[in-house]
Amino acid sequence: MKKYFIYILFLLSSLTALAQVGDSRRDFSVGVSGGYLLNKVGFMHPAIKQDFKTAPQYGVALRYVCEKYFKTICALQVEFNYQDLGWKELIEDGTNDQYTRHMNYITMPVLMQMGWGKEIKGLKFLFEAGPQFGYMLNDKEEKQIESFLTEYERPSYAAHIHADKGGIHNRFDYGITAGLGVEYSSPFGHFLLGARYYYGLSDFFDTSKKGDFGRACHNTISFHLTYLFDLVHTKK
Repeated sequence: MKKYFIYILFLLSSLTALAQVGDSRRDFSVGVSGGYLLNKVGFMHPAIKQDFKTAPQYGVALRYVCEKYFKTICALQVEFNYQDLGWKELIEDGTNDQYTRHMNYITMPVLMQMGWGKEIKGLKFLFEAGPQFGYMLNDKEEKQIESFLTEYERPSYAAHIHADKGGIHNRFDYGITAGLGVEYSSPFGHFLLGARYYYGLSDFFDTSKKGDFGRACHNTISFHLTYLFDLVHTKK
């Protein structure tokens, strides 16, 4: 897993190096963000069948545009988002049983952002990637178990989760996120629309030899709309 972080650090260091040879910028913007996410948990040994768990997300964003290198506008964007992660179990035993686990996180993606297009007015295409960190605030179960099968007899072996054996082992989350988007810049600010994929590298359940799972990490697809307004803008 360390090689992924080394790769991200290399990208961020490359962005800093480019700033030394490109057309310098010192633009700083802040704003708000909202969107929708689809989450699954990468369970292994045993695996758990799941539907996408959907939920809204919202937060704040800060962006620093450092330079324009040829046609590439380079920036660093940091966000603080509230996300309802977790999973929704796919139960295929012909019953009306349901199980959803809500896990509420504060997440902080640190994104290298590269843009191509109009800098002042008009559209710009965006690519962004970087590490993401998170901390779980709380979690809760939402379940409806009406079948004659007990949780321990069900094919998905989800009894380990339902019984919450040992509880949440790790509240701190980290991984890698990347995405694509478009930005429309106007005299009233910047409007960003995009999609990202997050791959978690940490496990929230105990995955040691004494634990119940081999892996238990978040995998998230998110769609977001962000509005930024300039506090400092150097390009006229």
